[in-house]
Amino acid sequence: MTDNDNQDNDNQYAGVRYVVDDVQAAVDFYTTHLGFTVRMSAAPAFADVVRGPLRLLLSGPASSGSRATPPDAATAGRNRIHLLVDDLDAEIARLREAGLPFRGEPVSGPGGRQILLADPAGNLIELFQPAQRRATQSR
Repeated sequence: MTDNDNQDNDNQYAGVRYVVDDVQAAVDFYTTHLGFTVRMSAAPAFADVVRGPLRLLLSGPASSGSRATPPDAATAGRNRIHLLVDDLDAEIARLREAGLPFRGEPVSGPGGRQILLADPAGNLIELFQPAQRRATQSR
């Protein structure tokens, strides 16, 4: 495989970098509870996990991604990854049974229902169940 082949393979993913305190704890969280698989691990510095087209780059304190982060932006932010689920209530029950705390209660809107939880470093994850769309009637 050439470098171009690796780059083409990487282009199939949308990548998000999360800075985490403990790479292995983050890997365990995302793979155990949210259906991600490990693509590559260089823990404790870095790991690369994927779920469908989402590539989540988990950067620990020793990683270049973390070291490039300015001190005033070093805490978890308000941005979050958005994961679609078929049954939000079932996911909430499953994750609560596993002992995971949620950040608030489910919220409903015209597009669907959502709830937030945080990974071990405090990065937010949104679980989202889209609203059922009515089929448009043909005339």
